[in-house]
Amino acid sequence: MECAVEGIIETQNVEALEILLQGLCGVPKQRLRVHELCLKSGPNLGPVSSEVRLLCNLEEPRPTWSVRHVGGAMRGAGAEQISVAVRNTVESKASKNVLRFFYALGYKLEYEILRMGFAFHFQRGAQIKVTVTSTNKMAKLHAVDEIMPLTPGIHLVEVTAPASADNYSEVVSAISSFSEYLAPLLHLSKPGVSAGVVPTAAAAASSLTSDRGGKPL
Repeated sequence: MECAVEGIIETQNVEALEILLQGLCGVPKQRLRVHELCLKSGPNLGPVSSEVRLLCNLEEPRPTWSVRHVGGAMRGAGAEQISVAVRNTVESKASKNVLRFFYALGYKLEYEILRMGFAFHFQRGAQIKVTVTSTNKMAKLHAVDEIMPLTPGIHLVEVTAPASADNYSEVVSAISSFSEYLAPLLHLSKPGVSAGVVPTAAAAASSLTSDRGGKPL
């Protein structure tokens, strides 16, 4: 299982968010340049379509592919009362022939994007991962060096942590507590439920960058 929240931040405030995250996490950031392909199953695989994502971080010394499937979020009265999504996930490493394999199974390409930015991995009541990325589309199929912004001026922020049926409530609490530290810069909510940008984020970002003396990251 996985617990997750997400939000958006204006690109002009990303530097301030990085400064804040560096101070909170105390670990080096990981650079991201993730080639992502979303595939959907065809009618030959059953009446209910399924979706998988193929991911490869091109910033790694030896980029490798992984396959990721995200199930539906937990439902019920208890789930509705928390601001964090709790959902089933399956992820596995794959060979460079993974796209050909899924095409052979009957999957079709739904969309292809390139996410660029950075991530922090750290322990704070749970194994939390924060990713901050811009989303870009490609001029032609698989052309990762020919991209155009899909959401100009906006970065997506995702906070996730692995969980199980036995400890998800503790992980939810850890993510909720951590999210409060980011509140001056962005709203975080369940995936798919956008709360927009924080009106006072520019002022908070200015304070963070000025405290740092204007030094480049």
